[in-house]
Amino acid sequence: MAAAAATMTAFHSYSPQQQQQHQPPQSQQPTDPPQLSKKPKTILHKNPLYTPLPSKLSHQFKEKILCLELMGIDSGKALSSNPLIHSTPLTSIHTIITFLQSKGIYQKDLPRIIGMCPNILTSNITTDLIPVFNFLSKDLNIPDQDFRKVINKCPRLLVSSVKDQLKPALFYLKRLGFHDMGQLAYQDCVLLVSNVEKTLIPKLDYLISLGFSKPEAVEMVLRCPGLFTFSVDKNFKPKFEYFEREMKRDLNELKSFPQFFAFSLEKRIKARHLQALECGVEVSLPVLLKSTDEEFAELLRECD
Repeated sequence: MAAAAATMTAFHSYSPQQQQQHQPPQSQQPTDPPQLSKKPKTILHKNPLYTPLPSKLSHQFKEKILCLELMGIDSGKALSSNPLIHSTPLTSIHTIITFLQSKGIYQKDLPRIIGMCPNILTSNITTDLIPVFNFLSKDLNIPDQDFRKVINKCPRLLVSSVKDQLKPALFYLKRLGFHDMGQLAYQDCVLLVSNVEKTLIPKLDYLISLGFSKPEAVEMVLRCPGLFTFSVDKNFKPKFEYFEREMKRDLNELKSFPQFFAFSLEKRIKARHLQALECGVEVSLPVLLKSTDEEFAELLRECD
C-alpha cells in the first residue's frame, strides 16, 4: 500500500510548472531548427499512444499512462488489451491497486499480474474481486497470508467469475477425485480457470478415445493434472502417434506413466528413443525420459 501511495503521490505532485522549473536556462538550451518539433521531454510524449487531446482530457490521460508506467506496467499493452482503461478514472485504478495490496499482493507483483490480466484494472472490487478472495479462503481453505502465492501462480483467478467459472470447475474436479485443496490451489490452480465443457471434459474424452477406460483416464489426470492443460492437437495427438507408430509401446505404459505427455516430443522423446534404439537398449518410459542427460548417457554406455 505504501508503494502504491508513493507512486500516486509522486504522480499527482508532477506538474507542467515543475517540469519548466527543471529545464536549463534558455541560454543553455540548443535552438531547434524551425522545421523540427521539440525533443520529447517525458515518458508520456514517447509513448505511442500519446496524441494531442483537449487540455483537461489530455492531462488526465497522460497521468494515467505515467501512473501505469511508474508501476512497471506496459501501458500500451494494457490499453490495447483493455480499452475500458481509457475511460476509467485514475482514482478507480488506484483503489483497485490499494485493495490488491491489502490482500498481500506486492508492488513488484503488479507488472506481471496486470500484464497478464489488464481487465483487473477495470474490475469491480465488490462484485468481482472480493468474491474471488472469499472463494480462495472458504472453498480452497487458503489462509490470507498465502493469497499472494496463489494469485501469482494464476493471475487469471482475479478475472474469473466465481459463480460461472471457479465453482463449477472445482465441483467437477472434486467429482473426478481432486480432494487435496492445497495441491489444487498452490500447484494446479490453472485448472480452476479452465472451462469444464470446452476444456476439461474434451481432454478426458480424448484419453478415453485412445483406448483407456474412463476410470483409467481419470486416474491418469489425477496422477498428472497437467494433462488437463495440454493441447489435444499440438500435444496429445503427435506424441501418441509417435508412441504408437515409432516406439511401438504398450498402452499400459502410458497408463502407468502419463507424464509422458509432459516431455518435449523433439528434444526428449524422439531424441532419447532414437539413441536407445541405436544402442539396442529398451528401458521403461520413466527411465527413458526422467533420467538426466548424464544418467542416460551412462545407461547407454553400460549397455554397449
